Amino acid sequence: MADTTLVKEAYPLVVGGLEKRLALLPKEVRYCTRCVVSNQRPLITFDAEGVCNACRFAAEKYRTIDWRARELQLQALLERHRRTDGTWDVIVPCSGGKDSAYVAHQLKTRYGMHPLTVTWAPFRYTDIGFQNFTNFVDAGFNNLMAWPSGRFHRKLALLSFEELGDAWQPFAYGQMCYAFHIALRFGIPLVFFGENGEAEYGGDPKNKDKPYNPVDDWAMLYFKGATIDGFVDFGLKHKPYLTADDVHPSDLTFYRPPAVDALQQAGVQMHWYSYYHKWVPQENYYYSVDHTGFCANAERSEGTYSKYASLDDRLDGFHFYLAYIKFGMGRTTQDAAHEIRDGHLTREEGVALVRRFDGEFPARYFKDFLDYLQIDEEHFWKVVDAWRRPHLWERVNGEWTLRHQVS
Repeated sequence: MADTTLVKEAYPLVVGGLEKRLALLPKEVRYCTRCVVSNQRPLITFDAEGVCNACRFAAEKYRTIDWRARELQLQALLERHRRTDGTWDVIVPCSGGKDSAYVAHQLKTRYGMHPLTVTWAPFRYTDIGFQNFTNFVDAGFNNLMAWPSGRFHRKLALLSFEELGDAWQPFAYGQMCYAFHIALRFGIPLVFFGENGEAEYGGDPKNKDKPYNPVDDWAMLYFKGATIDGFVDFGLKHKPYLTADDVHPSDLTFYRPPAVDALQQAGVQMHWYSYYHKWVPQENYYYSVDHTGFCANAERSEGTYSKYASLDDRLDGFHFYLAYIKFGMGRTTQDAAHEIRDGHLTREEGVALVRRFDGEFPARYFKDFLDYLQIDEEHFWKVVDAWRRPHLWERVNGEWTLRHQVS
C-alpha cells in the first residue's frame, strides 16, 4: 500500500503552466515516411518529402560525414587536454549503461585519457541497473555519485509528474548539470557526453553540426522549457506539498548549471562523442558487454521489444509511458525509429513492433512509482488523463484510444 501522505483534495493541476513545448506542436498528426516517429515529437521537423530531420541526419551520418576528419579533430582535442601528471583529464557522466560505458572505455583505452566518471543517482535503482553500475566501476573506473536530498527530490518528482507530465525531470537537471560542477571543482575542463539526442532522435537541428549544445539552449532542449528556479517557484506558488521550509539554497546546487562566465573563465567545454564517432546504440551494447561487464535484462523492457536500454531506474518505464500519453509515441517508437535509421529494421518491421508494444503499461514497478511519489492510484490516473490531448485521444466504449497510429 502506497504512503499517500502527500495526496490532498486541494491538488491543483495547472497543466500547461510549465511545459512550454506542447503549445508548439501541430494539431494535424503526420508520420515520417522513413521511420515510425510522428510530428508530435517536440522540436522535430519534417521536410517536403515527409522525412523527419533525424532520418535526414542518419543519411548524413552514413553517407556524407567525413568521419576520418572528425577522428583527427578528436585526437587533437584530446591531445590538448591529456595529462601526464597522474590527474584526471576528462569528466564522463556515466550510469554504467551501454552508452556511457562505451564512451568512458573508449576514451581510456583507445585514446589514453584518464576519465573521472560521475553519476547522478537514479530515483530507485533496479537490480540489473545497480549490477551494471558496479560492473562498470569494477572494470577500472573512478566514480563520484551524487544523491540529491531525498525528500526534496521526491517532491520535485511529484511536481514534475503533475505539471510536466513526466516525473523524470529532476533527474534530467542533475544528469546534465552535475558533471559541470565537478569539472569546475576539480579543474577538469573537458566533459564528454554520449550522443546529441537532438540530432540522433529528432529535435532542434541547429546544433547538429556542432560538437556541443550551448548552455543557453539547455532549458528548451533538456528541461522542457523550465529551469530549476522557475520550476521550484511554480511549485511554491501552486502546490500545498512544497513549502519554503522544503527548499534550502544548497539543495539546488546540482540542479542548476554553473554560471556561464565561470565555465568560460575555466575553459570548461562539453563535447558529444557522437560528433566524432558514428553513434550506433546496438554496437555500443555489444562493446559494453565485452569490455565493462554490461548485462541486458533477462526479459524485454515493458513498452518495447528491447532488453538493453534504460535499465537503471524503476521509474524509467513511466517516463516513456507518459511520453506515449502526451505525444502518442512511446518507448517502442523511439527504439524502432533509431534501429530503422541504423538499418537494423525495415520500416514495416518497425510499424509492426510499434503496434504490438507501444503504450504497454509498465506494471512491474507501478507500486514503486506510487510509493516514491507518495500518491495513490486514483491520483495517478487523474494526472495521466489530464495530459491526453483531444487531437490525439478519444474515448471508444469507455476506453481511451489513440486517434492516429503509424501504418
